[in-house]
Amino acid sequence: MIDALHMSLGALSGALVGFTLGLVGGGGSILAVPLMVYLVGVKSPHIAIGTSALAVAVNAASGLFQHARKHTVKWRCGSLFAASGIVGALAGSTLGKNFDGQKLLFLFALVMVLVGILMLRGRSALGQPDVHLDRENAPRLLGFGFGTGAFSGFFGIGGGFLIVPGLVASTRMPMINAVGTSLVAVTAFGLTTAANYALSGLIDWPLAGVFVLGGVLGSLLGTILAQRLSQGNALRTVFAVLIFVVAAYMLWRSWGAM
Repeated sequence: MIDALHMSLGALSGALVGFTLGLVGGGGSILAVPLMVYLVGVKSPHIAIGTSALAVAVNAASGLFQHARKHTVKWRCGSLFAASGIVGALAGSTLGKNFDGQKLLFLFALVMVLVGILMLRGRSALGQPDVHLDRENAPRLLGFGFGTGAFSGFFGIGGGFLIVPGLVASTRMPMINAVGTSLVAVTAFGLTTAANYALSGLIDWPLAGVFVLGGVLGSLLGTILAQRLSQGNALRTVFAVLIFVVAAYMLWRSWGAM
């Protein structure tokens, strides 16, 4: 049973997750699981994964609303990406529930390092602001969507840290549009994963509630800052550095627990 102190830490963690979701689309997703495990004190990695998936999905929906108000969401691209990814997320989350929890966290951290490197290598690309769904990018969106959904479900996260690079790679849209559009898929993937975990009783509902409440304010502040950093490659750099820091900590903690 988690006490009042740890519930407060859950609300603080939610604010951090909401802030980074609004800022870079995926940072909140990769922060949620380690915050649940190492700061809030959730003992079971699988409960941490299920609870964070639900909280991230709701917080992502809040961030999506903020980005939509600022017209940074490519709805058709995001919807196709999400539809394909839901199938992958369902398969991935089913497999992830049956995988050793500590090994799951360790593999998660390794994937994060790889994505961070790829994002830094693409910093010079400014993207095409007028991108839209067409016959050329639709197959790429379907392929990246399914693969990203599978990873998202397997590791129990919203998947934004993979969705943002996937949207950039498949459509060459600017980073600020990829961040906003990614939240369509983050919401869909998170709800799919959370539903699967809920069927197995792997969600702490009170903790998810306070996590979401903290995230609403955080997502508003993150979206505002994202607009200010949207010029040049500042968002890519922030995204990659955040990934490296969290991945290093997770590798250290999960290695010792295996």
